[in-house]
Amino acid sequence: MSTAPSRVYAARLVGLPIFDPQGDQVGKVRDLVAAVRSESSQPRVLGMVAEVFGRRRIFVPMTRVTNVDAGQVYTTGLLNMRRFEQRSTETLVVGELFDKTVTITPSGITGTVYDIGMEQARNRDWVISRVAVQEPAKALRRRGQTHVAEWGEVEGLTRREPTQGATQLIHALNELRPADAATVIHDLPADRRAAVVAALSDERLADVLEELPEEDQVEILGQLAGERAADVLEEMDPDDAADLMAELPPETAERLLELMEPDEAEDVKRLMSYVEDTAGAMMTSEPVILGPDATVADALAHVRNPDLTPALAALVYVCRPPLETPTGRFLGVAHIQRLLREPPSTLVAGALDDSMESLRPEAQIGEVAAHLATYNLVAAPVVDENGHLIGAVTVDDLLDHMLPDNWRDRAVASSGSTRVVGDG
Repeated sequence: MSTAPSRVYAARLVGLPIFDPQGDQVGKVRDLVAAVRSESSQPRVLGMVAEVFGRRRIFVPMTRVTNVDAGQVYTTGLLNMRRFEQRSTETLVVGELFDKTVTITPSGITGTVYDIGMEQARNRDWVISRVAVQEPAKALRRRGQTHVAEWGEVEGLTRREPTQGATQLIHALNELRPADAATVIHDLPADRRAAVVAALSDERLADVLEELPEEDQVEILGQLAGERAADVLEEMDPDDAADLMAELPPETAERLLELMEPDEAEDVKRLMSYVEDTAGAMMTSEPVILGPDATVADALAHVRNPDLTPALAALVYVCRPPLETPTGRFLGVAHIQRLLREPPSTLVAGALDDSMESLRPEAQIGEVAAHLATYNLVAAPVVDENGHLIGAVTVDDLLDHMLPDNWRDRAVASSGSTRVVGDG
């Protein structure tokens, strides 16, 4: 291990890029794996959980790590691409030690673990040496006082807690993109996953659910109380909520629809009414829709919304009122590239592309793919027989329905060692 710092903290490692000797990124750090056997001896850090292309999580032994610094991790470049499976003797540092309630024995201070420090021992092994603990907030303080103690001075790290919190883990997850957070949650032990789900806001949980496999979605939604499950579904994109509803028992889906706000439930019901793998079933009912009297400045303000995917932000759909789907008469689309070339005060109707053909809701998945490919589009309007816009199909919607359920697993070889030369 060359030029390694004397001590590295887990919370700062999570999310760092991992490089091979040629400087190509091969993945990102997602957690540390340690052998925690007692509270008296410092646990050895066995390796890192890394996420490689295809969102596969693999194990990188510390013997393969050549350098760790504040901004990146370097490896030998030879990585085993077999999916990481936690053994019973292994502990996930971030996933399982963060938020444990512990006591610093010399001072008697009790608090929760918010970070773990590791350092390299004389025998070149990496060991956990420090525990960062935060006391509960007192009086008017928003956060409690923090302390850093030696591993051997902390009691409670090996104790199993049936009600372990998730504050610090949530903090770490909130630094990640929803897709990355979903990967972490997917691999958490069941009790920790339940604690994280309970602590996430409805909006954040909705974002993460959209990125999880269907079986995880169904399992997590089934653990929520009816009212909260309905609230989370309302926060999801209607097309994702409809796909999830289709996986639930009919009586459960009906009950949740009754608990949702009527307008939100109506959008989901409409999407559920279309035949699977058609434009209607895969479209979103909430693209960027404006009236013909809107200005280019109005359109650009709408597509700047950070919650929009790049595909949804690529087109503005211009319709007669009402401007919620199903809209009034669909007039055409305005491409973001065209809008950027127009004066801000110009009416969006002046930048209209009314020559683009629309998709019908019953169009099959192959027809949708051919349409996007033929016209080099990342999104296309879906219009009903009366000329009303009812939604838009994006290329990411299409890929979600075209790729097999296990496409991430098939993105890389399922076993064996290979030299990784990039993150895809």
